Amino acid sequence: MPEQFDAIIIGAGQSGPFLAARLAEAGRTVALVEREHLGGTCVNDGCTPTKTLVASARAAWNARHAAEFGVVLKGPVTVDMAAVKARKDKVVAASVNSLTDWLGGLRSLRYFKGEGSFVSPTEVKVGKRVLTAPQIFINTGATASVPDWPGIKSVPHLTNTSMMSLDTLPSHLIIAGASYIGLEFAQMYARFGSKVTVIERGPLPASREDADISAAIRDILEVEGVTFMFETTVQAVAKAGHGVLLSLECGGRLASIEGSHLLVALGRKPNSAALNLAAAGLETDERGFIPVDDSLRTKVPGIWAMGDVNGRGAFTHTSYNEFEIVADHVLGNGKRSLAGRIPVYGLFIDPPLGRIGMSETEVRKSGRKALMGVMPMSRVGRAKERGETQGLMKVLVDAKTKQILGAAILGIGGDEVVQSLLQLMAAGTPYTTMMNTMHIHPTVTELLPTLLADLKPLV
Repeated sequence: MPEQFDAIIIGAGQSGPFLAARLAEAGRTVALVEREHLGGTCVNDGCTPTKTLVASARAAWNARHAAEFGVVLKGPVTVDMAAVKARKDKVVAASVNSLTDWLGGLRSLRYFKGEGSFVSPTEVKVGKRVLTAPQIFINTGATASVPDWPGIKSVPHLTNTSMMSLDTLPSHLIIAGASYIGLEFAQMYARFGSKVTVIERGPLPASREDADISAAIRDILEVEGVTFMFETTVQAVAKAGHGVLLSLECGGRLASIEGSHLLVALGRKPNSAALNLAAAGLETDERGFIPVDDSLRTKVPGIWAMGDVNGRGAFTHTSYNEFEIVADHVLGNGKRSLAGRIPVYGLFIDPPLGRIGMSETEVRKSGRKALMGVMPMSRVGRAKERGETQGLMKVLVDAKTKQILGAAILGIGGDEVVQSLLQLMAAGTPYTTMMNTMHIHPTVTELLPTLLADLKPLV
């Protein structure tokens, strides 16, 4: 006999546990199914561990640059990777334990360890058990995508997940892919002391950004010793001693590169294949994502899909936002929606990039009349005082409504500062409100009114 619940949640990433808790606190009986670990990518091999590693890398950078600030350290700065990993593991464990304790205290929630798959639109199999509920929520996330290069299956290679187990310093780390994951690891390991080469098939890193932002990102990383190979594709992979040999094509010419470690950072694919979606009457799109409407409902009544698996967002914050939307529809007044959600994300190199709304490229394609302001971070007093003047600030405004269309802040505190502009966007407030408001000195945000006061027509 199937075990009866009010709700079943498949996957314990950044939507699942919070929805499970909200439903349990509302008196619903909930089954939470997870095949690997609570917290999903963010807690276990994404945001939490990588930003912990970024902090260690930053500490190494500070130590090497201490003399520039009049601080004298004796001897060369070295990094103990085993200790770096141990610190990362401690932070991750604390997060997982906190989540485990919280969920364990909810009486009407039961946790099932195993892979969940549909038996019918209202039934899910976990091992030999069958669970049933009128409402089922999918939150199975995504995993690293590894291409089918010749030789890749027989050569040791790393993904963002397996990088978390590394406790030694690569002598030469080759990274395939110059998007956000690849760039963060590139700077991180260059600061730890590795030689780092990034291979990218396009002409610039972070290809979804405007060309000036991408070029500035490249400059930041090259100053720290990262080598880029652009417009380069991998043709084959082979073992080379204790390392790896990549055969490449660069601008029509054949080449090769040898390194001690290979990190594949070429995007992610949704974890939908093992769900047996056909049994529930569901199917994926051509990329493996589960289609949903703006309320996160699938085409089958009673089944929702949240987080990376639905293709509507690929970040921790988008997944958490989707939990809030679903909870509002299941327990609230059902007014929240994906419609009108402002794109917002960060690239956590150092200094970081904060991005909201439309890019310059997207505004130009829209054909609307707009204003744009650009300012180098070298004009920002806080950046000069900290000795970190790399990057730039850019904001785009609708010429008619005076509302902010988008912004990119690549520089000290950019990931935090840009959210001041985000609030103006969300409220529909004209940019002149910020322009005419006094800000604290010396900060980065105080330069936003100056930036806005110097807007020029986008031509």
